[in-house]
Amino acid sequence: MKKIALVGKPNAGKSSLFNRFLKFRDAITSDVAGTTRDVKKREAQFGNESCELIDTGGLEDRNDMFKDVKKKAIEAATTSDIILYVIDSKVAPDEEDKKLFYSLQKEAKQIALIVNKVDNDAHKDRLFDFYAFGADNFFPISASHNRGVGELEIWIENELRGNAPVILDQSGDDFDNFLDNFDDSGELIPEMPEEEEEDKDIKVAIIGRPNVGKSSLLNALIGEERSVVSPIAGTTIDPVDEIMTYNNQQITFVDTAGIRKRSKILGIEKLGLNRTEKMLEKADIALLTLDVSAPFMEQDEKVAGLIEKYGLGCIIVLNKYDIAHDEYEKLEEEIRLKFRFLEYAPIVTVSALTKKRTHKLNDMILNVYENYTRRVTTSKFNEIIKNAMIKHHPPAYNKTKALKIYYATQFEIKPPRFALVCNYPKGFHFSYLRYLKNQIREAIDFEGTPVVLIPRQKGGTRNADEANDENII
Repeated sequence: MKKIALVGKPNAGKSSLFNRFLKFRDAITSDVAGTTRDVKKREAQFGNESCELIDTGGLEDRNDMFKDVKKKAIEAATTSDIILYVIDSKVAPDEEDKKLFYSLQKEAKQIALIVNKVDNDAHKDRLFDFYAFGADNFFPISASHNRGVGELEIWIENELRGNAPVILDQSGDDFDNFLDNFDDSGELIPEMPEEEEEDKDIKVAIIGRPNVGKSSLLNALIGEERSVVSPIAGTTIDPVDEIMTYNNQQITFVDTAGIRKRSKILGIEKLGLNRTEKMLEKADIALLTLDVSAPFMEQDEKVAGLIEKYGLGCIIVLNKYDIAHDEYEKLEEEIRLKFRFLEYAPIVTVSALTKKRTHKLNDMILNVYENYTRRVTTSKFNEIIKNAMIKHHPPAYNKTKALKIYYATQFEIKPPRFALVCNYPKGFHFSYLRYLKNQIREAIDFEGTPVVLIPRQKGGTRNADEANDENII
């Protein structure tokens, strides 16, 4: 698949054009220069041609972090088939703009100068300065107002196709198949929607408070410098995702924005937090990344609470372990105490910076996902519940009413959810449900995934507590 990279100085409108091409808002846009810092990739469609569309950070040397942003943007551009150099028409071009454009022109297979923010005809007067670039492919547009974008998209489609015109063979099957799309009156027959295939892509969110090493972990997992890494907390704002295949299984990693205390979240970081929570709604597994080179903070526990909120599978990743001094047993005890609600999550120690032990995570992710999507037959599950109740019967409800479970069954995965059909759903104390969960985990491998038990009232015309005891597990 061919690649198209959008590059240019900060605040030129690259992300707005990126969203315009995709036909939905994906990249975060704002008036703050430097909002986009990582390379963002999406599949896009131009007419009948598909490509990988790449949004990059602004080309500037403000500090070491933005120098790294610039380096990654240029790397993405030089490995692409088409470069769209986006420039703000409201700012007069300088020698740095021309120098960047000409250097990319030497590397590019094809390049176009996109003069953005030409919002109306009056703004066309500003174009004279940009003709001095001498660009063969020159497009004045307004990404926000969708002016001139259609002409640009046609040019891109032709470039992706290799400028080869589409010719319909009217003598063969192609033309007959084409005519089949119309009825006897000449009206186009609407296409039947195709059935959606089951999504087998494992979605893994890397979460944690700022500067714990999430971006370094993503880079280590995929084996390349994908995310910008900086000692400046809050470097990642827009969630960055990368797809890899491991043991024939597709895994999408998402490096999310670091989550601060809400009182300290300002400006575009609020957009990043909203995007992070939306990504967690779609995720399967969270890699809770903790920095063990420093004491744990209350914010670590609040971030971990999002895993419980969205019912995700979880692996606790202890990063920077190479510079931690606590013994592992003591560290594990502290983690289990602080994150009791994640007692099901396996723990792995890594150094994302040196890539030490990060290779273990791929197999752990596959194992946790298998457990996260595990289905248990009703007969087997009922046997587990029956044996658990024989060992320890639930205490009476309101001290007088015996609790009875008639049967239990799984009704959902991601995470596994089970209904306990009983006489008094409100009578089950959380401590007894926790006991049942422990018994279930002893019988079935559910490492890394929450197990949800939901007591439900038994249906039927009879009162539930009048049911025949022979049906009770």
